[in-house]
Order: sequence, then structure tokens, then C-alpha cells
Amino acid sequence: MLKLGALLLGGMAAWGSATADMEMSRPHIRKLGTIDCDLVETTPVMHRGRLYRFEYVRAGYAPNATGDSYFRFVDVETGAATPAFAQGYHLGSAFVARGKMHVFGVPAWGASSISRFVCSDRELNAWTRETILDLPGWTIFNTSVCKGRDGYVLAFEIGEPAEETGVPFTIRFAVSQDLKTWQLTPSDRVFTRERYSACPSIRYVNGHYYMIYLEQYPGPTYNPCIVRTRDLIAWESSPLNPIMRYSDDDRTIANPRLSERECAHIAQSQNINNSDVDLCEYKGATYIVYSWGDQQGTEFLAEARHQGRLKDFLPDWFPRNK
Repeated sequence: MLKLGALLLGGMAAWGSATADMEMSRPHIRKLGTIDCDLVETTPVMHRGRLYRFEYVRAGYAPNATGDSYFRFVDVETGAATPAFAQGYHLGSAFVARGKMHVFGVPAWGASSISRFVCSDRELNAWTRETILDLPGWTIFNTSVCKGRDGYVLAFEIGEPAEETGVPFTIRFAVSQDLKTWQLTPSDRVFTRERYSACPSIRYVNGHYYMIYLEQYPGPTYNPCIVRTRDLIAWESSPLNPIMRYSDDDRTIANPRLSERECAHIAQSQNINNSDVDLCEYKGATYIVYSWGDQQGTEFLAEARHQGRLKDFLPDWFPRNK
């Protein structure tokens, strides 16, 4: 019994040490706090040397007096917003390529098509629109685009059809050589039909596609996780998941322009969620935007930062085999 007890204690100590080592190896994300209320889907991008935050503004956003949804860009340093565009569109994301800004979105929640908006002027004022993917019978939500090994990859969240989705939500993919003509990949390129997986943010670093997505936990609660793949078929999950956890740090006020009423709303609202993570590299660090709230319509936009480059931040979530 003494020997068995010693073995058990030794095993527990080794497990505890391994767990502690794993925690110490986690890339550190510092939450900076809340910057706005009722904004969720956003994308940070570098454009002509400045950091912008693409924002999907919902009809219910308090300062939105138009009665409809729209897209815009906000200069992160100055807070200045570009004129609204893509009225009536939803769940957008942004991507810079070839000196142009590309925005992807859907004409309705659960639409069967994805549109691309393109702008080449410095002020982000003049936009053209075209449908790039039309899949009758499908319901499409969030999107994300990156440049990969052999072209561009579009990750998009779906809820139907059942044979493609499995357990809603699920992430499918399309590929393109020019950001204009897109081809749906075969149905084995998917993540994942086995469980809830939403809100993709996809990037490509040194032979791997890295994707941050939203995972549903018991409760239910929601936290973002990261996976990677070389071929969009076989996926490796980080042993350090989730990459963020909802916490009271989310409630820190990071925008001095928020009103007393908004600050009280932030302090009192339920929080079971960190979601809709997106990120870009800025001044040698990784700038992160995400949403928190109750996953039922009461949601807030917050910022975070990792003091390291994006090309290191993503592989560092896979310490056993970078």
C-alpha cells in the first residue's frame, strides 16, 4: 500500500507539474477593457500604415439612427469613423490585399450568399459590391479571409443544410486566386460537424492555417479556442485551449467617452462569453478585439494585446510541436 500510495502521489505531482508547465507556456494576453456597447463582429486591419477596426454596426446599436445595419471603419488611434456603407448587410469581416480593402458580408442573418465589397481609395469611401458565393439552401453567418500557401482561403460559418453542418454551427471553406472568383472546397474540408464551432478567424503562418473559433462549454458558457491544419482536413487542437476565458477584466472601462449609463450597464450585465476574436499585428505586438456578454443580445466590444508578433503568437499555442 505504501508503494502504491507513493506511486499515486508521484503521479499526481508529475501531473501537477506538467499542468503548471503548460500554464506557464501560454502566450500571455492582457485584456485592456471595454470600448463600446452593442458591437460584436469587428476586424482589426492595417491600411496605409494606420490601424483600423472594421465594424459591423447593427440596427440596434444606440448611436445608429439609420434604422438599418451597415459597415464602417474606425481609426483606432483617433476614433474617427468612415462613412457608412453596405447598408442592410450583416456579420462582416475585412481583409487588405493588393493595396485594396476587401470586406465580406451577408445580406441577411443566415443568408445563402456572401458578398464582397472592394475599395481602393485612401479614405475608404468608394465601394463596389459583387456576390462571390451563392449556395441555395445554406445558411451563412460569420466570415474570415487569409492569404494561404496557394491562394486565398475564406472560412465561413454555416447553420444549414444538416448534411453539411452536423451540429450547428460549423465552419466551411472556399478558395480563390484573385479574391473575385471563389470555389467551394470539398465537404471533407470542414471544422467541425461534431460540435458547436462558430465565429472563425483564420490566418496562415509557415505552412499552417491557424483558426480561432468559438467553443461552447457546459453551462452553457463560451470561450475561444485555436486549432491548426495544413490541408483544412486534419485539425490539431491546442493543448492550451481556451485561449481566453470570460472574466471581470472584460468590464474594465477602456474608452473614456463611454457615458455613466453605459458604464453602469457594463458593470451589471451578465458575462458568460468571450467570442468573435479577431486580431492583427501592430507595432510589433498582436492587437486583439473580442466580444463579451450573455450571448443573448447583451454584448460589448473589448480590446486585448499580446506583446509579441502575430507570426509567433499563433504557433506558440502549440508548444509541443511548433
